Amino acid sequence: MSTDRPVLKIGKHQPRYPLIQGGMGVGISGFRLAGHVAKHGAIGTIASVGLCHDSPLFDTKKHNYFEVNQIVIKEALAKAREIAGPEGVLAVNCMVALTDYDTQVRAAAEGGADVIVSGAGLPLRLPEYTKDFPDVALVPIVSSAKAASLITRRWEKQYGRVPDAFVVEEPATAGGHLGAMTMEQVYDPALSLDTAVPEVVQFVAEYMKTDTPVIAAGGIWDRQDLERVFALGAKGAQMGTRFACTEEGDASDRFKQAYIDAKEEDVVLIHSPAGLPGRAIKNPFVASYLEGKVESKPCFANCLTRCLYRKTRETFCIAMALIDAFNGNWETGLFFCGSNVVKAQKLERVADIIEELFR
Repeated sequence: MSTDRPVLKIGKHQPRYPLIQGGMGVGISGFRLAGHVAKHGAIGTIASVGLCHDSPLFDTKKHNYFEVNQIVIKEALAKAREIAGPEGVLAVNCMVALTDYDTQVRAAAEGGADVIVSGAGLPLRLPEYTKDFPDVALVPIVSSAKAASLITRRWEKQYGRVPDAFVVEEPATAGGHLGAMTMEQVYDPALSLDTAVPEVVQFVAEYMKTDTPVIAAGGIWDRQDLERVFALGAKGAQMGTRFACTEEGDASDRFKQAYIDAKEEDVVLIHSPAGLPGRAIKNPFVASYLEGKVESKPCFANCLTRCLYRKTRETFCIAMALIDAFNGNWETGLFFCGSNVVKAQKLERVADIIEELFR
């Protein structure tokens, strides 16, 4: 890569490299992965969703999920900071679709997050939840310039501020919940990075008239991918799937082995209980679901504001399925992934990935 790579500055925070590790729940990107990514010069991201699932403080009989999750978010940030050091840049990914979205955001800010990344819906009230923490950079995830414009104008009108960066996610290659409302939209050329990144860059230049960075997400794996999105005008890139399959990744070894074993025909799209398309590995659980005959464990904690399982019992508890995947239960887990999972051939180290990308 040329020495004139872009400088990524998000609010007051500037990592050594223009790279952010994507937030992956439940528990896939916890304090270990985020801490080591930040230690080695990129932005490490903790996914806040369901982070307390393996905490000894969490007790389903006490129904204390929401309270404990706030505690665990702060604990995870403290542990990640110990690894990253004072100069490392740490982010927390908070999903708008969560029932406790507002308290998760506040816990992240109180816990010392440098950046809050927010998607799975439009984070229209994000500045309200972080008003007491002006140094926390706020980064919406969008799939189009239209979404970026809507968020920016709403924030300007109601809160007198604008986003510190935008993550532009491409549904055709991204992992987990995708930046599309329908299956048909997943491969819409209008939502591709080739189209959406330049459009958001143009919106920033013409309307915002700032140097607010645009970060490309979806399908990022190697130096060639970085150079491609930088040429489109992105100041940074977000990578999730490759970081999940690392020694420092927080998931179980069996989860990582599922990534290593995945073939192209194993990567499928599903209708998530959240009502959104998602990309996952076709294991026995997903195969049964696609055939319309899946069994589910009981509801985890009413974690989603919109949940088809809680409403109709026709799908499954996505939290429990993601926890099973985290723990390496191949038969019953939901193994979310990006399209590039087929490139995972071995367990890698965070330092080696970053060195390969930017040496």
